[in-house]
Amino acid sequence: MAKVAVYNMEGSEVGSIELNDAVFGVEIKEHLVHAAVVQQLANNRQGTQKAKTRSERRGGGRKPWRQKGTGRARQGSIRAPQWKGGGVVFAPTPRDYSFKINKKEKKAALKMALTSRVQDEKFIVLDELKLDEIKTKAFIKVLKALGVDKALVVMPEKDTVIIKSAANIPDVKTALVNTINVYDILKYDTIITTKDGVAKIEEVYA
Repeated sequence: MAKVAVYNMEGSEVGSIELNDAVFGVEIKEHLVHAAVVQQLANNRQGTQKAKTRSERRGGGRKPWRQKGTGRARQGSIRAPQWKGGGVVFAPTPRDYSFKINKKEKKAALKMALTSRVQDEKFIVLDELKLDEIKTKAFIKVLKALGVDKALVVMPEKDTVIIKSAANIPDVKTALVNTINVYDILKYDTIITTKDGVAKIEEVYA
């Protein structure tokens, strides 16, 4: 089992904790992690882009001039694509970009992402994370003590004080254990959680 240090909010090491290899020590398969990230980004796409084809443009129901004898090129409609105000040839239409991957693969990819953070020494465990009041400055002080700029803060239970204190920090995101995902783990570089958070992660994903 991997062992990581446990810190207090002042950044001092106060102990260590063993991590379950079933969650934090799995074999990393990059193609699976990549698939999970692509799936999440695809599922988040709205797919609401739309442009009108020539049949959807208003007007253009008759020929602008007769077929022959004018000296100009033949035209069938003023809403043909070559005309200003005409329809788009292969116009985009609303579509669903989402796709599914196997649940086991998705869970495995999340474990791989967590493992990569442990291996890169970007997994910080605190003995506790509590603030007396909602204060961004106090939360920034904790981050500076830990030497972290960009972090995903994983909480075992909802803590409104922590969530609101971190809300205005651009490179920090808070999440509950059951809402973490591969994309956020990789995007926010460092994971910060507590001993209770580790126990909850192992309980949910082992």
